[in-house]
Amino acid sequence: MRTSHSIAAALAAGFGLACAECGASSSFLYVTSYPPEGAVGKVTTLKLGDTGLESIGASEACGPYPSWLTQAGDILYCVDEAWPSPNGSVTSLKVGSDGLLTKLSSLPTLGGPVSTIVYGDGGRGLAVADYSGAGIQTFNIADPAAIAALQTEAFAVPADKRPSPQDQSRPHQALLDPTGDFLVFPDLGADLLRVFKVDKATLQYSESTPLEFDRGTGPRHAAFYTTESKTFLYIINELQNSVTGFAVAYNDDKTLGFQQVYNATTHGGTDPVPAGTAAAEIAISPDKKFLTLSSRLERSLTYTVANGTQVPSDPLITFSIDGETGVLTHVQTAPAGGVNPRHFSFNKDGSRVAVGLQADGRVVVFERDTATGKLGKTVAEADVPGMPNFVLFKE
Repeated sequence: MRTSHSIAAALAAGFGLACAECGASSSFLYVTSYPPEGAVGKVTTLKLGDTGLESIGASEACGPYPSWLTQAGDILYCVDEAWPSPNGSVTSLKVGSDGLLTKLSSLPTLGGPVSTIVYGDGGRGLAVADYSGAGIQTFNIADPAAIAALQTEAFAVPADKRPSPQDQSRPHQALLDPTGDFLVFPDLGADLLRVFKVDKATLQYSESTPLEFDRGTGPRHAAFYTTESKTFLYIINELQNSVTGFAVAYNDDKTLGFQQVYNATTHGGTDPVPAGTAAAEIAISPDKKFLTLSSRLERSLTYTVANGTQVPSDPLITFSIDGETGVLTHVQTAPAGGVNPRHFSFNKDGSRVAVGLQADGRVVVFERDTATGKLGKTVAEADVPGMPNFVLFKE
Protein backbone atom coordinates (compact mmCIF):
# COMPACT_ATOMS: atom_id res chain seq x y z
CA MET A 1 0.00 0.00 0.00
CA ARG A 2 1.59 3.28 -1.17
CA THR A 3 0.75 6.70 0.16
CA SER A 4 0.60 9.89 -1.88
CA HIS A 5 3.98 10.71 -0.38
CA SER A 6 5.94 8.08 -2.31
CA ILE A 7 9.45 9.16 -3.17
CA ALA A 8 9.51 10.50 -6.72
CA ALA A 9 13.17 9.76 -7.29
CA ALA A 10 12.70 6.31 -5.86
CA LEU A 11 9.89 5.47 -8.25
CA ALA A 12 11.90 6.68 -11.20
CA ALA A 13 14.75 4.33 -10.33
CA GLY A 14 12.65 1.23 -9.69
CA PHE A 15 11.96 1.41 -5.94
CA GLY A 16 14.48 4.13 -5.83
CA LEU A 17 17.51 5.48 -4.17
CA ALA A 18 18.00 7.95 -1.36
CA CYS A 19 21.16 8.05 0.66
CA ALA A 20 23.13 10.16 3.11
CA GLU A 21 26.65 9.02 3.96
CA CYS A 22 25.98 5.36 3.27
CA GLY A 23 29.59 4.38 3.94
CA ALA A 24 32.11 2.37 2.02
CA SER A 25 30.79 -1.11 2.73
CA SER A 26 27.70 -2.75 1.26
CA SER A 27 25.14 -4.97 2.86
CA PHE A 28 21.93 -6.65 1.82
CA LEU A 29 18.54 -6.18 3.40
CA TYR A 30 15.73 -8.67 2.91
CA VAL A 31 12.17 -7.41 3.13
CA THR A 32 8.97 -9.47 3.24
CA SER A 33 5.79 -7.75 2.11
CA TYR A 34 2.09 -8.46 2.17
CA PRO A 35 0.79 -8.08 -1.39
CA PRO A 36 -1.13 -5.18 -2.86
CA GLU A 37 -4.66 -6.17 -3.86
CA GLY A 38 -4.71 -8.70 -6.67
CA ALA A 39 -0.97 -9.37 -6.51
CA VAL A 40 1.49 -11.70 -4.77
CA GLY A 41 3.70 -10.75 -1.87
CA LYS A 42 7.44 -10.93 -2.34
CA VAL A 43 10.78 -11.13 -0.58
CA THR A 44 12.69 -8.12 -1.89
CA THR A 45 16.49 -7.92 -1.85
CA LEU A 46 17.77 -4.40 -1.19
CA LYS A 47 21.43 -3.48 -1.49
CA LEU A 48 22.74 -0.75 0.78
CA GLY A 49 25.91 0.84 -0.53
CA ASP A 50 27.54 4.14 -1.43
CA THR A 51 24.79 4.97 -3.93
CA GLY A 52 21.94 4.34 -1.53
CA LEU A 53 19.32 1.65 -1.05
CA GLU A 54 18.69 -0.20 -4.30
CA SER A 55 16.26 -3.00 -5.13
CA ILE A 56 18.19 -5.71 -6.97
CA GLY A 57 15.56 -8.45 -7.05
CA ALA A 58 12.31 -9.82 -5.67
CA SER A 59 11.28 -13.44 -5.14
CA GLU A 60 7.79 -14.95 -5.02
CA ALA A 61 9.18 -18.31 -3.86
CA CYS A 62 8.01 -17.88 -0.26
CA GLY A 63 4.33 -17.68 -1.22
CA PRO A 64 1.69 -14.94 -1.51
CA TYR A 65 1.82 -13.59 2.08
CA PRO A 66 5.42 -13.74 3.35
CA SER A 67 5.84 -12.26 6.83
CA TRP A 68 9.02 -13.39 8.64
CA LEU A 69 12.61 -14.40 7.90
CA THR A 70 15.10 -16.30 10.04
CA GLN A 71 18.73 -16.45 8.94
CA ALA A 72 20.94 -19.51 9.34
CA GLY A 73 24.21 -18.88 7.54
CA ASP A 74 23.47 -18.51 3.84
CA ILE A 75 19.92 -19.88 4.26
CA LEU A 76 16.81 -17.83 4.96
CA TYR A 77 13.70 -19.52 6.33
CA CYS A 78 10.55 -17.71 5.27
CA VAL A 79 6.95 -18.22 6.38
CA ASP A 80 3.89 -17.57 4.24
CA GLU A 81 0.70 -16.69 6.12
CA ALA A 82 -1.23 -17.69 2.97
CA TRP A 83 -4.41 -15.73 3.64
CA PRO A 84 -7.17 -16.84 3.26
CA SER A 85 -5.93 -20.41 2.97
CA PRO A 86 -6.40 -22.57 6.09
CA ASN A 87 -2.72 -23.47 5.91
CA GLY A 88 0.55 -21.61 5.55
CA SER A 89 4.03 -22.77 4.66
CA VAL A 90 7.68 -22.60 5.64
CA THR A 91 10.28 -22.33 2.87
CA SER A 92 14.07 -22.46 2.78
CA LEU A 93 15.78 -19.93 0.49
CA LYS A 94 19.43 -20.05 -0.54
CA VAL A 95 21.20 -16.67 -0.55
CA GLY A 96 23.54 -16.32 -3.52
CA SER A 97 26.75 -14.32 -3.57
CA ASP A 98 24.81 -11.71 -5.53
CA GLY A 99 22.22 -11.46 -2.74
CA LEU A 100 19.46 -13.10 -4.77
CA LEU A 101 17.34 -15.98 -3.46
CA THR A 102 16.75 -19.52 -4.72
CA LYS A 103 14.04 -21.80 -3.30
CA LEU A 104 15.26 -25.08 -1.83
CA SER A 105 12.38 -26.72 0.05
CA SER A 106 8.90 -26.01 1.41
CA LEU A 107 6.34 -27.67 3.69
CA PRO A 108 2.82 -26.72 4.80
CA THR A 109 2.14 -25.42 8.31
CA LEU A 110 -0.87 -24.69 10.42
CA GLY A 111 -2.68 -21.51 9.45
CA GLY A 112 -0.99 -18.12 9.50
CA PRO A 113 2.63 -18.80 10.53
CA VAL A 114 4.15 -15.51 11.69
CA SER A 115 7.54 -16.27 13.26
CA THR A 116 10.33 -18.87 13.33
CA ILE A 117 13.46 -19.57 15.34
CA VAL A 118 16.36 -22.00 14.89
CA TYR A 119 17.08 -24.32 17.84
CA GLY A 120 18.75 -27.58 18.87
CA ASP A 121 22.24 -29.02 18.48
CA GLY A 122 23.84 -27.80 15.29
CA GLY A 123 20.88 -25.55 14.57
CA ARG A 124 19.00 -28.52 13.15
CA GLY A 125 15.54 -27.50 14.37
CA LEU A 126 13.13 -24.77 13.35
CA ALA A 127 10.19 -23.80 15.58
CA VAL A 128 7.17 -21.99 14.11
CA ALA A 129 4.44 -19.90 15.75
CA ASP A 130 1.11 -20.27 13.92
CA TYR A 131 -1.05 -17.24 14.68
CA SER A 132 -4.30 -18.14 12.94
CA GLY A 133 -3.68 -21.87 13.30
CA ALA A 134 -3.66 -21.58 17.11
CA GLY A 135 -0.59 -23.73 17.52
CA ILE A 136 3.12 -24.34 17.11
CA GLN A 137 5.22 -26.65 14.98
CA THR A 138 8.79 -27.83 14.71
CA PHE A 139 10.78 -28.97 11.68
CA ASN A 140 14.11 -30.69 11.09
CA ILE A 141 16.28 -28.44 8.90
CA ALA A 142 19.50 -30.44 9.04
CA ASP A 143 19.18 -30.53 5.26
CA PRO A 144 17.72 -27.19 4.16
CA ALA A 145 16.86 -28.73 0.80
CA ALA A 146 14.66 -31.35 2.49
CA ILE A 147 12.80 -29.80 5.44
CA ALA A 148 11.07 -32.51 7.51
CA ALA A 149 8.13 -32.11 9.89
CA LEU A 150 8.63 -33.01 13.57
CA GLN A 151 5.95 -32.02 16.10
CA THR A 152 2.66 -30.14 15.78
CA GLU A 153 0.55 -28.89 18.67
CA ALA A 154 -2.73 -27.00 18.42
CA PHE A 155 -4.02 -25.27 21.56
CA ALA A 156 -7.54 -25.28 22.95
CA VAL A 157 -9.80 -22.25 22.78
CA PRO A 158 -9.40 -20.18 25.98
CA ALA A 159 -12.11 -20.94 28.55
CA ASP A 160 -13.03 -17.25 28.73
CA LYS A 161 -13.16 -16.74 24.97
CA ARG A 162 -13.20 -13.07 23.99
CA PRO A 163 -13.77 -11.17 20.75
CA SER A 164 -11.05 -11.45 18.10
CA PRO A 165 -8.11 -11.54 18.38
CA GLN A 166 -8.67 -13.28 21.72
CA ASP A 167 -11.26 -15.70 20.37
CA GLN A 168 -8.58 -18.41 20.23
CA SER A 169 -4.97 -19.10 21.02
CA ARG A 170 -2.73 -16.90 18.83
CA PRO A 171 1.00 -17.61 19.21
CA HIS A 172 2.74 -14.59 17.71
CA GLN A 173 6.45 -15.35 18.03
CA ALA A 174 8.86 -18.27 18.42
CA LEU A 175 11.79 -17.44 20.69
CA LEU A 176 14.71 -19.41 22.14
CA ASP A 177 16.06 -18.66 25.60
CA PRO A 178 19.79 -17.85 25.99
CA THR A 179 20.68 -21.38 27.11
CA GLY A 180 18.91 -22.98 24.17
CA ASP A 181 17.02 -25.23 26.60
CA PHE A 182 13.60 -23.60 26.26
CA LEU A 183 11.33 -22.44 23.46
CA VAL A 184 8.86 -19.72 24.43
CA PHE A 185 5.87 -18.39 22.50
CA PRO A 186 4.00 -15.19 23.43
CA ASP A 187 0.32 -16.07 22.89
CA LEU A 188 -1.65 -12.91 22.15
CA GLY A 189 -5.01 -14.70 22.13
CA ALA A 190 -4.66 -16.71 25.35
CA ASP A 191 -2.63 -14.13 27.34
CA LEU A 192 0.15 -16.61 28.02
CA LEU A 193 3.85 -17.00 27.50
CA ARG A 194 3.90 -20.66 26.52
CA VAL A 195 7.10 -22.43 27.62
CA PHE A 196 8.53 -25.71 26.31
CA LYS A 197 11.58 -27.67 27.46
CA VAL A 198 13.79 -28.69 24.55
CA ASP A 199 15.80 -31.85 24.00
CA LYS A 200 18.64 -30.38 21.94
CA ALA A 201 19.73 -33.77 20.57
CA THR A 202 16.36 -35.14 19.45
CA LEU A 203 14.75 -31.72 18.76
CA GLN A 204 11.68 -32.88 20.68
CA TYR A 205 9.99 -30.56 23.18
CA SER A 206 7.68 -30.98 26.17
CA GLU A 207 5.31 -28.42 27.63
CA SER A 208 6.42 -26.61 30.78
CA THR A 209 4.68 -24.18 33.13
CA PRO A 210 3.45 -21.10 31.24
CA LEU A 211 3.57 -17.49 32.38
CA GLU A 212 0.06 -16.08 32.73
CA PHE A 213 -1.01 -12.50 32.00
CA ASP A 214 -4.19 -10.64 32.90
CA ARG A 215 -6.86 -11.12 30.27
CA GLY A 216 -6.76 -8.40 27.65
CA THR A 217 -2.97 -7.92 27.83
CA GLY A 218 -2.13 -9.47 24.46
CA PRO A 219 1.57 -10.50 24.70
CA ARG A 220 2.93 -10.22 21.15
CA HIS A 221 6.75 -10.39 21.03
CA ALA A 222 9.59 -10.75 23.52
CA ALA A 223 13.35 -10.34 23.92
CA PHE A 224 15.82 -11.95 26.33
CA TYR A 225 18.56 -9.87 27.94
CA THR A 226 21.54 -11.39 29.78
CA THR A 227 24.36 -10.19 32.00
CA GLU A 228 27.14 -12.33 33.45
CA SER A 229 24.87 -13.45 36.26
CA LYS A 230 21.28 -12.55 35.35
CA THR A 231 18.67 -13.16 32.69
CA PHE A 232 15.71 -10.89 32.01
CA LEU A 233 12.81 -11.22 29.59
CA TYR A 234 10.91 -8.24 28.18
CA ILE A 235 7.50 -8.73 26.59
CA ILE A 236 5.66 -6.16 24.48
CA ASN A 237 1.89 -6.40 24.85
CA GLU A 238 -0.10 -5.40 21.78
CA LEU A 239 -3.55 -4.98 23.30
CA GLN A 240 -2.44 -3.24 26.50
CA ASN A 241 0.32 -1.25 24.73
CA SER A 242 2.72 -2.01 27.53
CA VAL A 243 6.12 -3.57 28.21
CA THR A 244 6.58 -6.04 31.06
CA GLY A 245 10.00 -7.12 32.29
CA PHE A 246 10.78 -10.28 34.25
CA ALA A 247 13.81 -11.68 36.03
CA VAL A 248 14.17 -15.25 34.77
CA ALA A 249 15.10 -18.14 37.07
CA TYR A 250 16.16 -21.61 35.94
CA ASN A 251 14.51 -23.96 38.43
CA ASP A 252 15.77 -27.37 39.55
CA ASP A 253 12.62 -29.00 38.18
CA LYS A 254 13.59 -27.87 34.66
CA THR A 255 11.05 -25.07 34.49
CA LEU A 256 11.47 -21.32 34.14
CA GLY A 257 10.51 -18.92 36.91
CA PHE A 258 9.46 -15.31 36.23
CA GLN A 259 9.52 -12.42 38.70
CA GLN A 260 8.15 -9.13 37.41
CA VAL A 261 10.64 -6.26 37.68
CA TYR A 262 9.15 -3.69 35.30
CA ASN A 263 5.79 -2.70 33.83
CA ALA A 264 4.90 0.49 31.96
CA THR A 265 3.31 1.69 28.75
CA THR A 266 5.33 1.46 25.56
CA HIS A 267 6.26 5.11 26.15
CA GLY A 268 7.70 4.30 29.55
CA GLY A 269 5.08 5.80 31.85
CA THR A 270 1.50 5.38 32.96
CA ASP A 271 -0.26 7.93 30.75
CA PRO A 272 -2.58 6.36 28.16
CA VAL A 273 -1.20 5.98 24.64
CA PRO A 274 -3.16 7.47 21.70
CA ALA A 275 -6.42 5.70 20.78
CA GLY A 276 -5.93 3.02 18.12
CA THR A 277 -2.29 2.36 19.02
CA ALA A 278 -1.00 -1.21 18.58
CA ALA A 279 2.41 -2.15 20.02
CA ALA A 280 4.54 -4.18 17.60
CA GLU A 281 8.24 -5.11 17.76
CA ILE A 282 10.80 -5.27 20.57
CA ALA A 283 14.55 -5.89 20.34
CA ILE A 284 17.74 -5.66 22.39
CA SER A 285 20.65 -3.79 20.79
CA PRO A 286 23.70 -5.86 19.77
CA ASP A 287 25.75 -4.36 22.62
CA LYS A 288 23.04 -5.40 25.11
CA LYS A 289 22.74 -1.91 26.57
CA PHE A 290 19.44 -0.74 25.11
CA LEU A 291 15.94 -1.94 24.32
CA THR A 292 14.02 -0.48 21.38
CA LEU A 293 10.36 -1.04 20.48
CA SER A 294 7.94 0.12 17.80
CA SER A 295 4.44 1.47 18.31
CA ARG A 296 1.98 1.42 15.40
CA LEU A 297 -0.81 3.70 14.23
CA GLU A 298 -0.10 6.58 16.61
CA ARG A 299 0.79 9.08 13.87
CA SER A 300 2.09 11.23 16.73
CA LEU A 301 5.29 12.41 14.99
CA THR A 302 6.37 13.60 11.55
CA TYR A 303 9.09 12.46 9.18
CA THR A 304 10.58 14.19 6.14
CA VAL A 305 10.95 11.85 3.17
CA ALA A 306 13.67 12.23 0.54
CA ASN A 307 11.67 14.65 -1.63
CA GLY A 308 11.20 17.02 1.32
CA THR A 309 7.58 16.15 2.05
CA GLN A 310 6.58 15.76 5.68
CA VAL A 311 4.46 12.69 6.45
CA PRO A 312 2.90 11.35 9.66
CA SER A 313 5.10 8.91 11.58
CA ASP A 314 4.77 6.41 14.38
CA PRO A 315 7.61 6.18 16.93
CA LEU A 316 10.54 3.96 17.70
CA ILE A 317 11.09 4.21 21.45
CA THR A 318 14.42 3.40 23.12
CA PHE A 319 15.23 2.59 26.75
CA SER A 320 18.45 1.89 28.61
CA ILE A 321 18.56 -1.30 30.70
CA ASP A 322 19.73 -1.53 34.29
CA GLY A 323 21.68 -4.79 34.30
CA GLU A 324 21.20 -5.29 38.05
CA THR A 325 17.47 -4.60 38.41
CA GLY A 326 16.13 -5.01 34.88
CA VAL A 327 14.42 -1.62 35.11
CA LEU A 328 14.10 0.39 31.87
CA THR A 329 14.77 4.13 31.57
CA HIS A 330 13.43 6.12 28.63
CA VAL A 331 16.15 7.43 26.29
CA GLN A 332 14.44 8.60 23.10
CA THR A 333 11.19 8.67 21.15
CA ALA A 334 12.08 9.08 17.47
CA PRO A 335 10.16 9.00 14.17
CA ALA A 336 10.12 5.55 12.59
CA GLY A 337 9.96 7.02 9.09
CA GLY A 338 6.25 6.57 8.53
CA VAL A 339 3.18 4.66 9.68
CA ASN A 340 2.90 1.08 10.95
CA PRO A 341 6.50 0.07 11.75
CA ARG A 342 5.57 -3.59 12.10
CA HIS A 343 9.20 -4.65 12.25
CA PHE A 344 12.70 -3.21 12.54
CA SER A 345 16.17 -4.67 12.95
CA PHE A 346 19.71 -3.65 13.92
CA ASN A 347 22.72 -4.27 11.76
CA LYS A 348 25.57 -6.36 13.18
CA ASP A 349 27.34 -3.60 15.13
CA GLY A 350 24.20 -1.67 16.04
CA SER A 351 25.21 1.44 14.09
CA ARG A 352 22.12 1.30 11.90
CA VAL A 353 18.45 0.42 12.22
CA ALA A 354 16.22 -0.62 9.30
CA VAL A 355 12.45 -0.16 9.61
CA GLY A 356 9.67 -1.75 7.54
CA LEU A 357 6.70 0.64 7.29
CA GLN A 358 3.70 -1.46 6.37
CA ALA A 359 1.24 1.39 5.77
CA ASP A 360 3.61 3.52 3.69
CA GLY A 361 5.27 0.86 1.53
CA ARG A 362 8.70 2.08 2.54
CA VAL A 363 11.92 0.86 4.18
CA VAL A 364 14.05 3.44 6.00
CA VAL A 365 17.56 2.95 7.36
CA PHE A 366 18.69 5.24 10.20
CA GLU A 367 22.04 5.99 11.76
CA ARG A 368 22.27 4.92 15.39
CA ASP A 369 24.67 6.17 18.07
CA THR A 370 25.88 3.01 19.79
CA ALA A 371 27.03 4.98 22.85
CA THR A 372 23.71 6.71 23.55
CA GLY A 373 21.31 4.30 21.83
CA LYS A 374 19.69 7.19 19.98
CA LEU A 375 18.61 7.14 16.35
CA GLY A 376 20.08 9.84 14.13
CA LYS A 377 19.65 10.96 10.55
CA THR A 378 18.38 8.88 7.68
CA VAL A 379 21.04 6.82 5.90
CA ALA A 380 18.81 5.66 3.02
CA GLU A 381 15.23 4.88 2.15
CA ALA A 382 13.34 3.12 -0.62
CA ASP A 383 9.81 2.30 -1.63
CA VAL A 384 8.96 -1.41 -1.62
CA PRO A 385 5.90 -2.82 -3.44
CA GLY A 386 3.05 -3.91 -1.20
CA MET A 387 3.12 -3.66 2.59
CA PRO A 388 6.58 -4.37 4.05
CA ASN A 389 6.24 -6.23 7.35
CA PHE A 390 9.74 -7.53 8.09
CA VAL A 391 13.26 -6.31 7.31
CA LEU A 392 16.54 -8.14 7.98
CA PHE A 393 20.16 -7.04 7.58
CA LYS A 394 22.54 -9.59 6.07
CA GLU A 395 26.07 -8.18 5.99
